[in-house]
Amino acid sequence: MTTEPHSFPRRHARTQRFTLGAPRSFTVAPDGSRVVFLRSGSGTDRANSLWVLDVEGGGERVAADPRALLGGATEDLSPEERARRERSREGGAGIVGYATDSAVELASFALSGRLFAAELRAGTARELPAPGPVIDPRPSPDGRHVAYVARGALRVVGAEGEGDRALAEPESENVSYGLAEFIAAEEMGRSRGFWWAPESDRLLMARVDDTPVQRWWIADPAHPEREPQRVPYPAAGTGNAEVRLFVVGLDGLRTEVAWDRARFPYLAHVHWSAAGAPLLLVQARDQRSQLILAVDPDSGATRMVHADEDRTWLDLFPGVPCWSPSGQLVRIADEGGARVLAVGDRPLTGAQLHVRAVLDVSEHDVLISASAGAEAAGEAETGQVHVYRVNELGVERVSQEPGVHAAVRAGEVTVLVSATLNRPGSRAQVLRDGKPTRTVPSYAEDPGMSPRVTLTEGGARRVPCAVLMPRDYDGDTPLPVLMDPYGGPHGQRVVASHNAHLTSQWFADQGFAVVVADGRGTPGRSPAWEKAVHHDFTLSLDDQVDALEDLAKRHPLDLSRVAIRGWSYGGWLAGLAVLRRPDVFHAGIAGAPVTDWALYDTHYTERYLGTPAEHPESYAKSSLVTAQGLSSPAEPHRPLMIVHGLADDNVVVAHALRLSSALLAAGRPHEVLPLSGVTHITPQEQVAENLLLLQVDFLKRSLGMPAT
Repeated sequence: MTTEPHSFPRRHARTQRFTLGAPRSFTVAPDGSRVVFLRSGSGTDRANSLWVLDVEGGGERVAADPRALLGGATEDLSPEERARRERSREGGAGIVGYATDSAVELASFALSGRLFAAELRAGTARELPAPGPVIDPRPSPDGRHVAYVARGALRVVGAEGEGDRALAEPESENVSYGLAEFIAAEEMGRSRGFWWAPESDRLLMARVDDTPVQRWWIADPAHPEREPQRVPYPAAGTGNAEVRLFVVGLDGLRTEVAWDRARFPYLAHVHWSAAGAPLLLVQARDQRSQLILAVDPDSGATRMVHADEDRTWLDLFPGVPCWSPSGQLVRIADEGGARVLAVGDRPLTGAQLHVRAVLDVSEHDVLISASAGAEAAGEAETGQVHVYRVNELGVERVSQEPGVHAAVRAGEVTVLVSATLNRPGSRAQVLRDGKPTRTVPSYAEDPGMSPRVTLTEGGARRVPCAVLMPRDYDGDTPLPVLMDPYGGPHGQRVVASHNAHLTSQWFADQGFAVVVADGRGTPGRSPAWEKAVHHDFTLSLDDQVDALEDLAKRHPLDLSRVAIRGWSYGGWLAGLAVLRRPDVFHAGIAGAPVTDWALYDTHYTERYLGTPAEHPESYAKSSLVTAQGLSSPAEPHRPLMIVHGLADDNVVVAHALRLSSALLAAGRPHEVLPLSGVTHITPQEQVAENLLLLQVDFLKRSLGMPAT
């Protein structure tokens, strides 16, 4: 008896988009002898172990196995840990994060709310006694202590388990120490709330008071016996958490760090290295001005190192600001119409590169990730992100093959992680002095399919596009079109990466020509491109239409049968498409859509639209639930499926319910698919599988295509 192979939707869900088993979260020892990383045991194993690679010998060993450490017991996650994983979109299990001392000899991590430490040279792990549930443990740079958060208190314990004590305990249920607040973790890229001094004698510690934040209730209607979860949610125009910063010694004595918190309430980034005083990046609430401040850790006083202003908004970038080893300020800035790397007072890159992140700073150079700038971008560069070495002598590209690349570096050793169009998954190479020496094995499953994708540009604005045709399609007959965008800030979908297009290819194989378009607002081209959506998200829809109509001149697209699907911002865009442009779009699937931007969070929404009180017209124009939002030519009304997880605490289900109510009041037919117990991500295997199948069924019904 043979077993039927699992369908692509089932395999896609079971392997978490074919990411399970792939190595990730790399750390390189400063002497270049070891590379530490996480990896699960197979392409269907969710539980990550902590691994160590011997760079010279090439051998690997497990430093910490979660199953052995828990004795086979099931993981028990606290609500705080579940929230942290939701913010980071973490769907794995076992060891999902770790931190090391400066020598990369000691690692600490939380597992099922318990505290563990691993000796990375010996490859042994042990539990440290600590009150739980433990969150975000981090060794001191000298490896003698581990700091962590438990029940809102910042605590420290000796690396051998001795002397556990609280450095700061919450004064009320609304206060926490050492954790990032919701919008820092969700929107600012700051998942941490404490930072060790390089001398290991004290820490910078954030104090978060959620009292000013309105409370929302997240319930699961499928389980009426369960109490709703009460969560602080800072919706646009409402109160944010109050964030203060302290220097705290190992004896618990603290000194508050002083800056104009009334003018610059957002603590966006903290950097503390041996190269200089602690650095803070603080932003005004409207995100049009920000300061880089240096902290005197003895007095808590701050001095301004650099100030930025922008008429639209100021973006945040991974890895900066920071000090170079020689004490120069390293930052990324929008200057002269380009996004450049600046060291000290001097820009080291120009319009040829669009800098995305700083990966490492050494005495000799800065390692960055970047894509082609607006002046250099073209079809040949569409979707590519490369790693570069930059110094005063020039720019050298580290990654050679076309694709999407990232890197981690220490000393002369770099781990280069590369994804390309012609190779499934990603490949992690260990480079010494720029030359490959090892490849870290991946246990990820092969998808068993390769996307038939063309990366191109569409429309007068040269919108980056990916066009996917069925793998068995060899004719000229125009095909029904499925637009499959995200289409908004921070969400580039058109990338030169094999696995990024797997779901779109599966939809193509059901009989569609699939088009993915990254219009204005999406990252990767120029500051002006990204900031074009200021006060008007609907430009995203204009670019989808322009790209579609232009691509139809070169590809066999049946414009009489066009559908659109998307999730989150893409879900909003799908809803907008069928409501505002039924002349172009004949069906839509809106997954977890932000239908009323006044219900989304402060830091994200106000950056683009301002506050609802000051710019009501921007919110009305971008809303799906106002009279203006529902306005469109009289008939026909296009089929719309609304999908939403009832446990979503990021885009709450009120968005979908308000849209459904508005559509019902307007007499517009639609379908609502509620997902019980599902958050903003859908890690549940059966839910993720059936969600794809139900979408195909809806699209074929709506476009008059034969059922599968």
